[in-house]
Amino acid sequence: MALDSAGKAFIRALPKTETHLHIEGCLPWELLRELYPEEFSVTPHFWADDFRYESFEEFERILIEHAIRWFTTPDRYHEAAKVIFARHLEQNVRYVETSFHAGIIELLGVSGEEVIEAIRSAAPPGLEVRVFLGISRNAYSPFLGPVLEDAVESWDNLAGIDLHGLETIPMGDWTPGLWSKAASNGRTLKAHAGEFGPASNVREAIEKLNVRRIQHGARAIEDDSVVALLKEVDATLDLCPISNIKLQVVSSMKDHPARLFFDQGIRCTLSTDDTFSFGNSLTDEYEVLAEHLHFTAAELSHIAKNGFDVADIEDDLRNQALIDIDQLASAV
Repeated sequence: MALDSAGKAFIRALPKTETHLHIEGCLPWELLRELYPEEFSVTPHFWADDFRYESFEEFERILIEHAIRWFTTPDRYHEAAKVIFARHLEQNVRYVETSFHAGIIELLGVSGEEVIEAIRSAAPPGLEVRVFLGISRNAYSPFLGPVLEDAVESWDNLAGIDLHGLETIPMGDWTPGLWSKAASNGRTLKAHAGEFGPASNVREAIEKLNVRRIQHGARAIEDDSVVALLKEVDATLDLCPISNIKLQVVSSMKDHPARLFFDQGIRCTLSTDDTFSFGNSLTDEYEVLAEHLHFTAAELSHIAKNGFDVADIEDDLRNQALIDIDQLASAV
């Protein structure tokens, strides 16, 4: 679609979901600036459009160095979430799935259930929020292992679990069992795969973990058999194009596989991943698809609908969002 002022207005008005969001990675810059005004008075250099992270390790180091300055208590999660969710409402986002990092439970000595409640209680009227536990590939330590087992079995309001971290770390033997236990307790299963790791990691997540929600999955396009598997099991790719560019998963936006996935009928959603690290918004993600991959208003509406299709919400809320999307699209 032609991205003039009318196109941008359409994207902003489009009812949307955010289904791939790391809450520590969305730390609002202004909160750091208020806390440490001299240190954080200048907009971060890594928000520049042409900035590229040299490696996942550099990205992770910069993010952690900043996040640990703010995220020290459940109350701090609540304060950050209030700002994050207010921005969602400004973009007509109606449903959010966000994860918090399991490692903070040990690092800060806090209760994971308290963090969940701190985040959920920050949701304003009009925004449905589901909280996931982000579990690194090497997280099953003597301390965290029992915590993770308890979390998937008995934590109230834990929507699901998500496999995080460096894809070069092999999947631990403990992982399939934990994901199976989570599924048997009604948790939604996710896994980061096919971002820095190969397409085979996407297959591994589907076949070993029974995951149908792949976070990123961009490199699945490199293996036709994995693309076929995504279609066969009706998997969803929760894509974050700007993240993929700034982390050099993809060389340029015109080369991003979102168009190829969409055209092959694979369900895709759009999210921001880590707004602190990339300086992006959800409307930015829709705009880059329109500008660089020539997505039409009807196609962007389809992607928006995909988010509501997989959302863990009441049918009346889902149906109203789908009606609102159709009405908006019909006016374009």
